[in-house]
Amino acid sequence: MSRRTTPEVFGLSFLDVISCGFGAIILLLIITKTVQPQIIEASTVRLDGRVAALREQLMEIRGETKVLNRDLNAKHEQLSQQQQRIAILRGHLASARSQHDTLNLNTNANDIITGQLAIARQALSEEMKRLLGTQYMSKNNLIGGIPVDSEYIIFVIDTSGSMFSYSWERMLQELEATLRIYPKVKGIQVLNDMGKYMFSRYRGKWIPDTPGRRQVILQTLRTWNVFSNSSPVEGITQAIRSFHEPGKKISVYVFGDEFTGDSIADVVNTVDRINQADAEGNRLVRIHAVGFPVQFIRAPHMQTTGIRFATLMRELTYRNGGTFVGLNDFR
Repeated sequence: MSRRTTPEVFGLSFLDVISCGFGAIILLLIITKTVQPQIIEASTVRLDGRVAALREQLMEIRGETKVLNRDLNAKHEQLSQQQQRIAILRGHLASARSQHDTLNLNTNANDIITGQLAIARQALSEEMKRLLGTQYMSKNNLIGGIPVDSEYIIFVIDTSGSMFSYSWERMLQELEATLRIYPKVKGIQVLNDMGKYMFSRYRGKWIPDTPGRRQVILQTLRTWNVFSNSSPVEGITQAIRSFHEPGKKISVYVFGDEFTGDSIADVVNTVDRINQADAEGNRLVRIHAVGFPVQFIRAPHMQTTGIRFATLMRELTYRNGGTFVGLNDFR
């Protein structure tokens, strides 16, 4: 009689599978715990490396910034040098323009000199003979080559700082010498180069000529330091417009050292319009000038305004029946 066996629910194979599963779980736990610190440690190392790299980049940027700042300072210095060069070139341009004006107004220098010599030798009028007398006139008919054939005289004096500081005593001597060769005239007037009257109560009127008034004029001149723009244009035009009259012989004496105006040609044309000539070619007033070479105390590149004054006065006196005298010293 055969025995019937009951199958085993849990055999050896099942236990092996269970054991392997538990073993795998334990192995995973061991691996996980072992690797995790290594990963954290590696991350820390990588971050430290990035910080070091960033610091190195920062140092490089700072170094580049220093180089750029140094280059920028060098560019600023170059810019300053270029600006100085521009200022020098502008000065040369102004000098060139002045020379251009001089050349335009003196295309025939020999003719100008000849005309001035002819004026200096001109005979005195009958009216001058009556005023001064033949014997006096034969010895005193010129002051520095300037004819003295007028009955009225107007002084237009540059009262700028350069004149007042360096040439004032010499100017007073020249003015006094001019008055001496006119022992008696019908009227005197004194303006500065801006057209301002020395004596406001005689504005637009002649100052009567007396020895006392001549002394007052000279005394007042010693301290007469009113504003001036170093340009005689305003004084000359004021003198012509205010005092010219048909039949009156008037001379304007301009004493100055520089011309700071824009254009010599414009001044010459303006004076031509207001100091018109009569049928015989005689102008309403005669214009003389005395130049004081104050510019010689300055550097060569700062002498332009003095040269322009001489150019302007030479042309004005030539066109208006007078003579320009350039002194060889301002003292």
